[in-house]
Amino acid sequence: MSTVGNPANIFWHENPVKKSEREKLLNQQGCVVWITGLSGSGKSTLACSLGRELQSRGKLSYVLDGDNLRHGLNKNLGFSPESRTENIRRTGEVANLFADAGLICIASLISPYRKDRDACRALLPDKKFIEVFMNMPLQLCEDRDPKGLYKLAREGKIKGFTGIDDPYEPPLNCEIELQLKDGVVPTPHEMAGQVVSYMENEGFLEA
Repeated sequence: MSTVGNPANIFWHENPVKKSEREKLLNQQGCVVWITGLSGSGKSTLACSLGRELQSRGKLSYVLDGDNLRHGLNKNLGFSPESRTENIRRTGEVANLFADAGLICIASLISPYRKDRDACRALLPDKKFIEVFMNMPLQLCEDRDPKGLYKLAREGKIKGFTGIDDPYEPPLNCEIELQLKDGVVPTPHEMAGQVVSYMENEGFLEA
């Protein structure tokens, strides 16, 4: 017997206001900037700096921070491989909605598994997913250890910690890779500027 929740009984309702109309209103192109990397690599710092830079240019963006999402939308998820996948799936769906609304959605999550990031990319039209890889050395991230999590992981008090006893799968074809320059970490402003320059060149900052 068919039920109300059966996918066969659910139909897509088309919105008469098109994405292109919303983008024209905002004079920008809806997209997702997906920042991935190890804990302590500077993802959240870059996300906030990028959001501020876009705001100063009159562009509307919104940051989806991995830790913040675990206070609400994803608070019932743990850190098993299955929970991590669901965490990224939910975030990807929300990011896609923001992009469809015409916003520049900045998602900042470790997102360690390549297949999960690729699944989020597949949700968006071609070139609307900008993957930014914070390619910072593990030792640097561990020395920073802003939340004290690496120390706990090394002591065996946290299991399945990315970079220690759980893998991080780096992107193979990311749009932007941020790394040390002559052994020095670029400033948040410099890194945000690199992302904005890419977006300008690709036409995301105009309708």
